[in-house]
Parts: sequence; structure tokens; C-alpha cells
Amino acid sequence: MTELWVFGYGSLIWNAGFDVAETRPARLTGYRRRFCMWSIHHRGTEAEPGLVLALEPAADVVCEGLALRAADPEPALAGLRERELVSSAYHERQLRLATPDGDVQAVAYVVDTTHRQYAADLSLEEQARIIARAHGGRGPNTEYLHNTADALASHDIHDPDIDRLTRLVRDAR
Repeated sequence: MTELWVFGYGSLIWNAGFDVAETRPARLTGYRRRFCMWSIHHRGTEAEPGLVLALEPAADVVCEGLALRAADPEPALAGLRERELVSSAYHERQLRLATPDGDVQAVAYVVDTTHRQYAADLSLEEQARIIARAHGGRGPNTEYLHNTADALASHDIHDPDIDRLTRLVRDAR
């Protein structure tokens, strides 16, 4: 493997888990960033699941994030698979990202909408209630939300749902 690009839209922005050689703003068409995956490992438990972000297929939308080029592709991909495919709720896809320096093919993790961890149709209020109380092996679900919101803001990526969720979670505590 000569080159590996990865689409960061959530925790990969603030915790890639691999050495990043290059970062570009990126846009992915046909998917949205949404708290639509039950987290039973990292930010919740089987008994009290949390929620994590996933790319959810959706018509006529664009998800803004980062194209991350791995410094060392093979160990980066192995680490990503260990982290992201822990419960098989994601599909690993090669998707085209638009960047200011041209399009790139990137690995992206898309929610399996038939998997039992897919949390379809939760309102932002329901998401906030779950996020406010959940805690898993990697810490509180609120930390995941706040780290993501801060990382998006630091890269000038605006996501009104994340902003609203942050406010709703703060008010729920």
C-alpha cells in the first residue's frame, strides 16, 4: 500500500490513533455525521449504551471533515480496523472526498443500517439524554461529544446538530 487517506468526521479528528502526514479539509457527499450508533464498548456498556458518531447515508447532504493521510499506511489501517470494526457495526468503505487540492479516495467507516447497534431516528433531545449519562471503557460519552465539538470548531467545521447537542447535554446535567 503506497498511500492511505482516512476520512475524519468525529473522533478521528481529535484522536486519529496513527501518525498523520498531511491533513486537508474534506467534503463527503451523500452521508451525514450523526450520533446514530449505540456504543457498548468505548462510550457505553451493554447495560447502558452510549452513542457515537457514524456516517449515515442520506440524500442531498454533505459531511464536512478532514482527509488524513497516514504517515505509515499499513499499521495505520490495521489500527483503524482494530478500533473501528470492534463490533462489526461499521462497514469499511473507500469513498471519494473533495479537498481543496483535488479529490482523494479515502477509507471511511459507514454505519451498517441493519446492525443492532444502529440507532435510527433518535431526536437530538433523546441523543442528549443518552450522551449525558453514558460511560464506557474509554470514558464518559460527554467527553466524546465535547472533544468532537471542540475539534470541529478548531478546524472551522460548523455542524449545527453538534452545537445543539452540546447545549442540550450541558442543560441535562
